[in-house]
Amino acid sequence: RWVLGLQCKGSRNFMSALRRAVEVDFKDKDKHKSQGLYLLTTGIPDQETHTISAYVSEVCRGFDLQLHVCLFSVMEDVDSNRIIPARCANPTETASAFKEIVQAANGRFHWFGEAGIFESDDITVIVSEMEKANNYSQKCAFLAESLKQRS
Repeated sequence: RWVLGLQCKGSRNFMSALRRAVEVDFKDKDKHKSQGLYLLTTGIPDQETHTISAYVSEVCRGFDLQLHVCLFSVMEDVDSNRIIPARCANPTETASAFKEIVQAANGRFHWFGEAGIFESDDITVIVSEMEKANNYSQKCAFLAESLKQRS
């Protein structure tokens, strides 16, 4: 089930958008098998990270949902309407804030830009699984070779 996307015109009022999504779209939570929110954003929310993290943690537990964030880094701090957001941060600070928010919501974080993928929880998990498989393969090859030499 997809939730209506909420655009915060001229601001990044994350709390308002999240409250609206939770109060309107998740009021019948018992009727849905899975619950998740995806935030597609280009910058840091107007509110302080610790405030959002606390709210998200409480809401996600109460509704058994996860918040996932896709951050697209752009080169300017001004949007297409030339409106400067209420709160500014560099891309690294923005990514760090969203990682904290996502952790509070048991979600996943993805950060990309025009140059490609900077960080992705999904890709990190896949790479980790590939490294484990490679490690097991090497151990199996070593075991097979040692058994071969014994016989």
